[in-house]
Amino acid sequence: MNDRATPSDEQLVAYLDDRLDVEQRTRIDAAIAEDSVLNLRLQWLARSNLPFRQAYDELAQQAPVDRLQSMLDTLPSPQRPAVSRRWFLAAAAGLVVSGVLADRLFLGWQLSQQKSNWRGLVADYMALYVPQTLDHLPSDEATERAQLRTIDARLGLNLSPAQLALPRSEFKRAQILEYEGVPIAQITYLDPAHGPIALCATRSNSGSRHFAHERRHDMNVVYWADMEHAWMLIGHNPATELEDMAKVLRGRLGA
Repeated sequence: MNDRATPSDEQLVAYLDDRLDVEQRTRIDAAIAEDSVLNLRLQWLARSNLPFRQAYDELAQQAPVDRLQSMLDTLPSPQRPAVSRRWFLAAAAGLVVSGVLADRLFLGWQLSQQKSNWRGLVADYMALYVPQTLDHLPSDEATERAQLRTIDARLGLNLSPAQLALPRSEFKRAQILEYEGVPIAQITYLDPAHGPIALCATRSNSGSRHFAHERRHDMNVVYWADMEHAWMLIGHNPATELEDMAKVLRGRLGA
């Protein structure tokens, strides 16, 4: 990197990870001080908190090392580079990371993380709930409607207490959670047999999806999507019972 070159995103990530030598860091420090746009790029990379190293490590494992090594072995000795196997493996992995294939793999990995991350965040939060978290909350209809209006305003929904009623489980609270600027609606219930349940939603443009199941923190999760929102129902209820509830809710919500 010369004095006039603009640092790449890879160099800025290495800068943030403290993986540059003193001379390289000094050059980037000077470039940041002189270039406000570069400074903004660095701030964006720092705020994004994406696990770049983990992603690129996963890609490096997919490098076609054996095939490339066999190609190297076929070269006559005078043409064969005098490099160690460790250097060659690193270079092979670097070729994958720097190519179009790596770009596609990284984007696919990143998208898969984003799609499931909001459910993980909700599950982390719900793992802290016990019946006593909810049983003291008021459950009159006026309070419910006021809370639902807050959700409607943030997520473009039109919810009513009647749509959200579940057999046996008592509606306890509706609120907005937020993670990195992304709003998540959380509607909580108290089941007398299995404890807290939550119906959650966030905006999504990934298209309609049928019911799917997963387990997080020893809780069952049923999740689905309509054209504008992704939904999940989470609780300690059996998976089949939770899906029956989800079907009722989806039918009423048109989701």
